[in-house]
Amino acid sequence: MTITQVFYDGIQRVKVAPAILIGIFLATLILALPQGLILRDMLRTHLGDSLAAEAVATGVNFNWWQEFSAQAKGLGATFSPTIIGFAAVLDNISDLLDNRSLTTAVAGITVIYLAVWTFLLGGTLDRYARNRPIRTAGFFAAAGIYFFRFLRLAIINLAIYAFMMGVVHSWLFDNLYEWWIRDLNEERTAFFLRTLLYVVFVSGLVICNIVLDYAKIRTVVEDRRSMVSATLAGFRFVVRHARRVIGLYFLNSLVFIGILASYAIFAPSVGGVGGSMWWGFLISQAYILARLWIKLVFLASQTALFQAELAHAGYTAAPLPIAPDSPAAEAIAGRPPPANKMGKR
Repeated sequence: MTITQVFYDGIQRVKVAPAILIGIFLATLILALPQGLILRDMLRTHLGDSLAAEAVATGVNFNWWQEFSAQAKGLGATFSPTIIGFAAVLDNISDLLDNRSLTTAVAGITVIYLAVWTFLLGGTLDRYARNRPIRTAGFFAAAGIYFFRFLRLAIINLAIYAFMMGVVHSWLFDNLYEWWIRDLNEERTAFFLRTLLYVVFVSGLVICNIVLDYAKIRTVVEDRRSMVSATLAGFRFVVRHARRVIGLYFLNSLVFIGILASYAIFAPSVGGVGGSMWWGFLISQAYILARLWIKLVFLASQTALFQAELAHAGYTAAPLPIAPDSPAAEAIAGRPPPANKMGKR
């Protein structure tokens, strides 16, 4: 299979299992809803019956916004101008590149989201690997089987990303970059050097991400118990099939960049009430849905590539868990009840 065929196969695997995409989107919405209600109450309390309340209801009052941000704590501190439209995307990218720590409130909901995603991931990969319906019982059975394995893998993930964000980032930007620019007088050169280090750092993160993705895939497809072994196996697969692995990742990334570019064009701007407000909300939700879709396409296409290289299509080592029929169903089917301890019917 060519890289394009593998990518198309991944899209098809996501397409024929729409319940996964819808379920993950709803899970994301449900997790975000309580935070939104808390923030709404904080804003309502701060505004009260003031004159600023009417101005905020019909548009944006930056004077009030600055006043609120100056005294806000916890979740309220996240309510800044960077949440508007595409600025939120740029702010997230900046936080990653500059290794800014999350606030306590955001870190808490992030941990909960990652736990939910870790649980759903096992069933998701199992469905995409089998490339056939496994029904709700089979999905959640697989999710339960791989949840604790992926929790152990998460410890390895945490160690790798802690090393990248703590050691590598610090060495590149606090040591090497500072040494490079200590005698520079041109801001353009300093900008170029920092951009070059960003490329090096992001490339390292991408490699780690790819290896860990294939570690998860090999865990499901080959029913691996040892997460250290799965990580090493993922690394070996990436090294031995580097050209195809990177080519597929690049193709997926192009689609992701296209989604970002589309959102940059159509992202809601400041202000707006009534119909324009709901239109902006729908655009934002469509962007989130598109991001989740490409995330699943990443996983499905990578699974298809692994199976095309090292396994036959539709193969997974773990048997599909099947719940036994109820006694009533067995009676209807005409199967006799099991014998008692005395061997009598």
